[in-house]
Amino acid sequence: MQHRIGQSVKLILLILGAFLMMFPFIWMLATSLKTLPEATAIPPIMFPESPQFGNYLEALQVAPFGLYLRNSILVAGLATLLTLALTVLAAYAFTIYEFRGKTVLFFLCLATMMIPSELLIIQNFITISKLHWVNTFQGIIIPTLASGFYIYMMREYFMQVPSVLYKAAKVDGCGDFRYLTRIMLPMNKNAIATIGILTFISQWNSFIWPLMVAKDDSHRVMAIGLLHFRDAVSSQVNLQMAGATIVILPMLIFYLVFRKQIIEGVSRGGIKG
Repeated sequence: MQHRIGQSVKLILLILGAFLMMFPFIWMLATSLKTLPEATAIPPIMFPESPQFGNYLEALQVAPFGLYLRNSILVAGLATLLTLALTVLAAYAFTIYEFRGKTVLFFLCLATMMIPSELLIIQNFITISKLHWVNTFQGIIIPTLASGFYIYMMREYFMQVPSVLYKAAKVDGCGDFRYLTRIMLPMNKNAIATIGILTFISQWNSFIWPLMVAKDDSHRVMAIGLLHFRDAVSSQVNLQMAGATIVILPMLIFYLVFRKQIIEGVSRGGIKG
């Protein structure tokens, strides 16, 4: 009897917690379908009397969300691919090769984890200004590629692979690059998936750096586009919520499509790393 009561209490708390977590999203979606009087009514009205799907069409006319979506996919996609390439190659070098200064370089790489990214913003902006990369995609992408944490994480995975495999591969005439692509990468695909997913989400949600670099709509990503859209419809709460829903929808679809890989990759990465 006590066990059933305990299980019931846990279930009620979980349902309550889930509702509290979901309530802001439910409110956003409901408000995006309201008329302006309903969205600003006091006391608040939870659901619209008649859903106004035209709010989304009006939001799309006010701001070029299609262009922002293309830019976000381009920035997040390229940044993810380049980050994975740099992370895998650096971790592979720290795992397989022996060279002078290896330990020092690795500790310097780890030391970057202790530096808040906010401290580097000014210096990075000065650098890309000198390179004339302001208001360019390379200016948004390249300064964010290297990650000491991801290199450390990938190295830990690579070190789990027995070194005798590398020696046996060399005896059979297997080159280093072929060993990486045929053995190391397939054996550590969960770690690669985890890093790729975390990088994509981080790049998609990035705000301050793209805000500083992008100066016009042709280079603005979704988060920055939403900021300018909000200023354009500052008095229309329902349109603001419609724009926020449009911005969140692609990431929601991304999660629904890759939810299994996200859960498995992050959980295995946490256990192994």
